[in-house]
Amino acid sequence: MEYVTRIVIIGGGPGGYEAALVAAQLGAEVTVVDCDGLGGASVLTDCVPSKTLIATAEVMTTFDSSYEELGIIVADDTPHIEQAARVVGVDLGKVNRRVKRLALAQSHDITASVTRAGARVMRGRGRLEGMQALDGSRKVVVAAADGTEETLVADAVLIATGGHPREVPDALPDGERILNWTQVYDLDELPEELIVVGSGVTGAEFAGAYQALGSKVTLVSSRDRVLPGEDPDAAAVLEDVFRRRGMNVMARSRAESAKRVGDRVEVTLSDGRVITGTHCLMAVGAIPNSAGLGLEEAGVRLRDSGHIWTDKVSRTTAPGVYAAGDVTGVFALASVAAMQGRIAMYHFLGDAVAPLNLKTVSSNVFTDPEIATVGYSQADVDAGKIDARVVKLPLLRNPRAKMQGIRDGFVKIFCRPGTGIVVGGVVVAPRASELIHPISIAVDNNLTVEQIANAFTVYPSLSGSIAEVARQLHTRKATGEG
Repeated sequence: MEYVTRIVIIGGGPGGYEAALVAAQLGAEVTVVDCDGLGGASVLTDCVPSKTLIATAEVMTTFDSSYEELGIIVADDTPHIEQAARVVGVDLGKVNRRVKRLALAQSHDITASVTRAGARVMRGRGRLEGMQALDGSRKVVVAAADGTEETLVADAVLIATGGHPREVPDALPDGERILNWTQVYDLDELPEELIVVGSGVTGAEFAGAYQALGSKVTLVSSRDRVLPGEDPDAAAVLEDVFRRRGMNVMARSRAESAKRVGDRVEVTLSDGRVITGTHCLMAVGAIPNSAGLGLEEAGVRLRDSGHIWTDKVSRTTAPGVYAAGDVTGVFALASVAAMQGRIAMYHFLGDAVAPLNLKTVSSNVFTDPEIATVGYSQADVDAGKIDARVVKLPLLRNPRAKMQGIRDGFVKIFCRPGTGIVVGGVVVAPRASELIHPISIAVDNNLTVEQIANAFTVYPSLSGSIAEVARQLHTRKATGEG
């Protein structure tokens, strides 16, 4: 009788379901244990829903900021004297119903793919039971919603349980006026005055989206600028755009509490100031879902933050136990979670595998304009972690940008001074998430600025700016300029 390797995956997000597909294709017997639906937070409450909402906001912004310059006339019954006040409205209830519908459809598609690949999907909560057995196997206890339990035996276990919104004790969400990012899709009406606490990626994305949809937004940032973890030039462009569009950006302002007062919310800052709005969105980070899984008892080391320690091939400190995704704290991106999960299965099942290389990861902030990055950053260069030349070219000089009425944004590329090998890049533009790909390919394959410069681009196109930056870097390399 041929032995079949048994894999149990706890968590059905990108790290879990991508690992399940790989393991099933490699001939393993796979069980995915999930309590909410495959796709995890990425599909059900985070990436897919937020980017669907942002898609509507993007259309609103594009129309509102460009239609007059592009010569578009809106024919309606608005009196001529009120023409300047005319805006395009949004039905938030309808938008959110579409958001939920698309998220569920994506989850169902993922479930169908995993099942079709031969994996078993169990609805419930899984936890590790004790240490590794003498034969190298592990036990996973699955608690179903009806209270019943089933014990699974696995040769390897992957923990991919994700995270959940961090809460401030004096600003607990109530799901009506004080919200976290999983609750905003239950709103039927657009918040008239929205206070967003937190200026990281989540806070910036929602602040920009609701501003575009028609809310009056106040963004409370405890740091000197929005998006403190992103490229400083990119963050400066976005903050300028936010302010220009009417957003109240409050820098160096830490929120201590938020409470409901009738139909309004009062947010108290650490310096005693009080700001009010109709709604408040708390976007202050995430907590890993590592509690209650029996991890430490099974020999899995946790960091002080609660994240699971892993190496470059997704192994934990416990033999036969791997981890992937936000629960590891490596890089909170669906693409990274998926790669971690795939690497774990390749490694355990003996297939060819390359260790995780975060310097080839491309990421995107879905604001308007978008901010896409890959490879080494400006902070790395400034801190002396790598010696690199840099050229930044504003999109204002790009002919396609002029045609489309695009005023904000730039392309920035980093390359090694001697060889001209591309080591990083930043794109700030509409659809920067698409434009970053050629730079990502260059970083991943050690291409030079000369190779990028010599590749044909369409004229006119925004991608032409990527080639132009590469040409300038190549010229400077050839002439020895800094």
